[in-house]
Amino acid sequence: MKQFIEKANVLIEAVPYIQDFRGSLVVVKLGGSVMESPENLLRLMSDVAFMRTVGIKVVLVHGGGKAISRAMEKAGIPPNFVRGLRVTDEQTIEVVEQVIKHEVNANILNLLNRNFHVLARPLHGDWILTVRKETGIDPETGATLDWGFVGTPVAVKNDSILQMADAGVIPVITPLGIGEEDGALYNVNADVAAVAIAKALRVRKLVFISDVPGLLRDVADPSSLISTLHVSDVAKLKAEGVIAGGMIPKMESCVEAIEAGVQRVHLVDGRMPHSLLLEIFTKQGVGTEIKADE
Repeated sequence: MKQFIEKANVLIEAVPYIQDFRGSLVVVKLGGSVMESPENLLRLMSDVAFMRTVGIKVVLVHGGGKAISRAMEKAGIPPNFVRGLRVTDEQTIEVVEQVIKHEVNANILNLLNRNFHVLARPLHGDWILTVRKETGIDPETGATLDWGFVGTPVAVKNDSILQMADAGVIPVITPLGIGEEDGALYNVNADVAAVAIAKALRVRKLVFISDVPGLLRDVADPSSLISTLHVSDVAKLKAEGVIAGGMIPKMESCVEAIEAGVQRVHLVDGRMPHSLLLEIFTKQGVGTEIKADE
């Protein structure tokens, strides 16, 4: 009986948050090694289903880098990354499309529709994202970098996303886009795609789910988690080396989203059971929350 009472207390504690967030748009970006664990993925989808059931309009954006790498290895295509981005030629983009649409996306849809009985439908990025070909300059040689069919979103078609969300459907979006100049299919970094969509929709929350606890002052010490971070803190933490390596572009994306009107951005560890619900429906949270300056 004590356990039942504790469960009831948890539900009662969540009521104010449910009332506050009901009807709000929330973009959840799913990535990292958590997508490789069936157990973790199932728990995360149960959290997403709960959010939709209590009236939150969830928009799910997912990656799939590890699945793509496996498929490329099987096809005998050597991986090639430059400054963290996968070089994507014509042969590679075909593998990316096949895996991301028909393997990763289809699996997520199956979990949501069959296991948790919520309505989820595919909304592939090439239906809603217009992109510009990604290029850059090598800081060491000054040479122009070309990643092939890799793009950065320049426009988002909101109507399809909003129509699905308003109808109680969870759009499950693949990180793909159509080139603004050539009409070709492009690969898009899933973090970048999620930020573009969150900015276009001006969502209440943008949640990045990965395999790290959040932003740590000391990467070797999980207890050094920074629970709340203001936009003005980011530059200082970069200078101190707290924000370094792969966390730099992610934090820059978070700041970009906040400055564009997204109210809150969260970094959550998908390996923790029900971390998504704990971050949204409890006062303390379990990850890192980034918000505008007071």
